[in-house]
Amino acid sequence: MMQVLQYPQRKDWSGLLKRPSQDFTSVKNVVQNILNDVKQRGDEALKDYTKRFDKIELNNFLVDEEEWKTIAIIDDNLKEAIQLAIKNVSIFHTAQQQPVEKIETMPGVVCWRKSVAIDKVGLYIPGGTAPLFSTLIMLGVPAMIAGCKEIVLCTPPQKNGWVHPAVLYAAQQIGINKVYKVGGAQAIAAMAYGTETINKVYKIFGPGNQYITCAKMLVNAEGIAIDMPAGPSEVAVLADETANANFIAADLLSQAEHGKDSQVLLVTNNEAVITETTRALEDQLNDLPRKEIAVEALQNSKAILMNDLSEAIELINEYAPEHLIISCNDVDTIAEQITNAGSVFLGNYSPESVGDYASGTNHTLPTNGFAKAYSGVSLDSFYKKITFQQLTKEGLQNISKAVTTLAGAEGLQAHANAVSIRLGARHFESA
Repeated sequence: MMQVLQYPQRKDWSGLLKRPSQDFTSVKNVVQNILNDVKQRGDEALKDYTKRFDKIELNNFLVDEEEWKTIAIIDDNLKEAIQLAIKNVSIFHTAQQQPVEKIETMPGVVCWRKSVAIDKVGLYIPGGTAPLFSTLIMLGVPAMIAGCKEIVLCTPPQKNGWVHPAVLYAAQQIGINKVYKVGGAQAIAAMAYGTETINKVYKIFGPGNQYITCAKMLVNAEGIAIDMPAGPSEVAVLADETANANFIAADLLSQAEHGKDSQVLLVTNNEAVITETTRALEDQLNDLPRKEIAVEALQNSKAILMNDLSEAIELINEYAPEHLIISCNDVDTIAEQITNAGSVFLGNYSPESVGDYASGTNHTLPTNGFAKAYSGVSLDSFYKKITFQQLTKEGLQNISKAVTTLAGAEGLQAHANAVSIRLGARHFESA
């Protein structure tokens, strides 16, 4: 069960807030060898790794017409749920579109910024312990809204050699028609370098285990963009005496069941909340199919009693959780004081799972404290922001003295000449 800590001193916060260690030393060599092999041998390497890791022999990685027909077996309720999730995620991300606004910084000098879709993006959808078709919605919908010209989707095959029908149904509803049955670090390599079958992309998105994370970090070092550094999933719950212990326990377990290396955190100013939540955790654990996974994750987790809510908020900001649930009386005031978090859920009726699936916000978020500097995936993640400027001759005259003076002060003669020659002076006398 969770470790209980009472009134920790500030000097100890850093140590007690550490996540389960992510040491890539043991997997780095394995992953690097896979990357190099796929880079050199392409599809043949993918076939070998699929046989080795997935225990399946595949000659064709692209999902064919016959396999697409398997979406017919999906329950109507699941279809409706996927459609609702796509609708809400689409509404939220479409609202993030910004019109081009031209700004005249001074007479004759006009500047603007334009969002231009990344031409080729790769989406990795895990399919190990659970097929995460929800992640496909979170990545595929904004990619389509942004207008990415090519979307490469890779996901591991099931034991029968086919992709989970719900993943295919989500892809169909989003408008993605090319799905490749490739998983693991070899999928990241295929998208990073390209193979005979799978085209190289410019940016790779998607969560995964330590092999996926390591592969993304390694290809990123070679110049392939990735969405963000990502590790095991996590949630923090900030609670006061008004919180419901059963709700808190359910929220903690919903994150703990993700994986053994997930971490959950309960931070409160009320000791009774910890006692009641611990009891509720024990009750709810017994009914979970993924109980063993959740139990192991809870061993990495903590319940922390703080002196007051103000100090509790400071601790939360230091932790910078991927997900933060605020189960307190004055949630709006507290929310304004949160500076480091991936996604925040306010009040007793905003469980983290709604953000995972269907509220509209994106569930691909910074973990491991990266919320101090990184944002979660959004529409902007699929854009490049290109700036433009256009000057009239009068505009150049108006700005010329400042530019030539600055260039001269830096000793960059040619910079100054690029201005002065346009205005009829052949040379610029540096200061």
